Amino acid sequence: MAFKLIKVEILFLFFVVFLLCGCKYENDLTGFVVSSETADDRYEQSQTWNNSHPFKNLIVEDDNYSILAAADSHIGGTTNFNIFLTEAKKAENLVFVMDGDIVSGLKDDYSKFNLLLPKFDDKPYFILIGNHDLFFHGWKTFFELYGTSTYWFTVQTPSAKDIFICLDSGSGTLGAMQLAWLKNTLATERKKYRNCIVFSHVNFFRNRHAGSSNLLVPELYVLFELFAQNNVNMVISGHDHARSLNVLGNTTYIIIGALRDNYSKAGYLKLSITNCKIGYEFKNIN
Repeated sequence: MAFKLIKVEILFLFFVVFLLCGCKYENDLTGFVVSSETADDRYEQSQTWNNSHPFKNLIVEDDNYSILAAADSHIGGTTNFNIFLTEAKKAENLVFVMDGDIVSGLKDDYSKFNLLLPKFDDKPYFILIGNHDLFFHGWKTFFELYGTSTYWFTVQTPSAKDIFICLDSGSGTLGAMQLAWLKNTLATERKKYRNCIVFSHVNFFRNRHAGSSNLLVPELYVLFELFAQNNVNMVISGHDHARSLNVLGNTTYIIIGALRDNYSKAGYLKLSITNCKIGYEFKNIN
């Protein structure tokens, strides 16, 4: 029993040292341990921003188009992100989506990432917030750079229109206010669109033993039913760092994997939207 207690104390000591070392760029240790804002706080700030920034509607001349999505770039390192960005900028890819954990909250890393982004008019992109992006009070920087963390964008082709809903799951929950917004959005908007795809950083299924967490279980039940009732075609997430595919009812749930440097299975996802279907392909960086 005493040996077990010593092991716990040693682990705790290592954890404290790790935090202190990891926080050398910030004076406030609590910013690493927990986000200063709740999911509801971020939702309210996002809606204020949305009120003066209309959601994007992208118009294309072809009924077929492609979207690239990546998650967990964890900048610092930018090698894999630059490879992804080179592919994303190709004319065949309409937009790209960064599905959370772009950095680990540090302002310098946000700046490094932001400097690499193209001009939106040259290549549209959409960014979601992940749990790591909230470290070191990262929401303040995210909001300064990108504004909202809860929104949608649409793509209009000659024959149809698709909606892509982007959620803030950085706290491991949508929160009551964002969940109510999602319910209302699906109830009022879904029927107007051919396809509906939802992006969430935190994944919905646990396919392996891992240190990462899922959304709250009661919330998952509500979301599974909500997506089934409203014919959501696909839910795309990151967070787990391992690719996977699950199907529940008519909804396909995809975990992209991780883009971060020095990861042996680094990659991203390519979506191909046509008149008849939504195709997907996992792409390797190496």
